[in-house]
Amino acid sequence: MEDGDSIVRRSWEDMDTDILVKIFQLFDIFELTSGIAHVCSAWRLASCDPLLWKVLDLSMLKSNFIKIPLEPFVYVDGRSDRTLTRLLKTSLSLSRGNIMTLIFHFNLYVSDDQLTYTAERSPQLRRLVLPAWNRIKKTGMCKAIQGWKELESLTMPSIANPPYLLQEIAGNCKNFHELKIMGPFDIVFASSLAMYLPKLRVLSLRCSMLYKDALIFILESLQYLEVLNISHCLLVEALPPPARRRVIKEIDQSIWEKAARLLEFHTCMEDSCIMCQRTETDEGLIRWYKYEEGMWKVDEVSSLAL
Repeated sequence: MEDGDSIVRRSWEDMDTDILVKIFQLFDIFELTSGIAHVCSAWRLASCDPLLWKVLDLSMLKSNFIKIPLEPFVYVDGRSDRTLTRLLKTSLSLSRGNIMTLIFHFNLYVSDDQLTYTAERSPQLRRLVLPAWNRIKKTGMCKAIQGWKELESLTMPSIANPPYLLQEIAGNCKNFHELKIMGPFDIVFASSLAMYLPKLRVLSLRCSMLYKDALIFILESLQYLEVLNISHCLLVEALPPPARRRVIKEIDQSIWEKAARLLEFHTCMEDSCIMCQRTETDEGLIRWYKYEEGMWKVDEVSSLAL
């Protein structure tokens, strides 16, 4: 019986690396990091193949957290943090710096240390999907961006102080051209985009609160913009006090004329559209946890869909 087991082990060890890689491509991230690299030298070699690590998809992993009233407004369970840290360390070790796309779940709350550790070990990163920034400070984000010189695409939440981030991207990521913002978009964000990323080509604001003056500003200022997605947005117009804002139900002709130069202009403001209804119900800040799992990954712009 022992001789038979030995023959089986040798047959796996002697298997062609390309075949092993094809088998490992069927594994999810948990299986890839479960210890297969320690089986034998052949498996170790195959498990580090760049084909397995072009994309590090952690979109199935969520933090175990509770909401709190003070910054960062979430408390993450220590076991949840340790699981993510262990997964990142193993993945980044096996990837050997070959990760080009990194995807986090919108309820995966990454810390500064986890983000900078990842940035130091993924210098070839081209696309980052990071919808939750509650625990990431300005210094941590800037340090990470400085390590991602090849970054081209970013999916992020709305933030209170966008200039620092966009300035950091402008100074470090010379090929950056694609941005998706999952949260309210106002004139401050729009003017910051025009100042620091004037050559932006793709912008998605889907399912967000979008201020009319911000929309007009980017259409007039981002001369290199080719693709704009405002599908299911809550389009609003700021009003003088004591009123706050007015919801706009239809895009006026002047906006259509300004958008005519774009290659793609995605819109949807239909009362019958479920996503439009959800955005309005959630007042322009979609609570994705209430809806079907994976809906947050959808985008009408093909390069931004997950």
